[in-house]
Amino acid sequence: MTRPSAAERAATLPGDELVASADVVMDRAFSLPAPPDEVWPWLVQLGKRRAGWYLPHWFERLVPPSRRGLRHLEPAHLSLAVGDVIPDWGGRDETFTVAELVPGHHLVHTSTRGHVHLSWCLLLTPEGAGSRLHLRLRLGGVRRRWLAEHAGGLVDWATVAGLAAGLRERV
Repeated sequence: MTRPSAAERAATLPGDELVASADVVMDRAFSLPAPPDEVWPWLVQLGKRRAGWYLPHWFERLVPPSRRGLRHLEPAHLSLAVGDVIPDWGGRDETFTVAELVPGHHLVHTSTRGHVHLSWCLLLTPEGAGSRLHLRLRLGGVRRRWLAEHAGGLVDWATVAGLAAGLRERV
């Protein structure tokens, strides 16, 4: 996984205004060897009780089969609209709500976890013959900023690194 460029970190992304006074902002980015129109369906079907979370094959072998991400596009999971609610692994009752969706370009989720409000943008742009995926997580209402930045940042980095490797295997 490559780090986001300074320009990517400084850019205003869709959904930034949803958590305007964010205490913590985490940017991750990576390149994929497929154009946006081939990557987009994989992003749309992400999620618990949908296609799962994409991880590399070697890692998924350690995960129970029922928790592995799909390795194919599933028509039942390819429709998504603003307002749709997607269950999340952050807890039994945790969810994401689709706040913005521009097919082939970006998807923004929002959620509230206790007193923390978050937005999560997945921005897909062309890059040569492939794509660049820029992910931004914004957290507002964070009480322990250092913990969210460091421990939460490590979890976010590992999760997105797994996603990057898993998506590269699938596209």
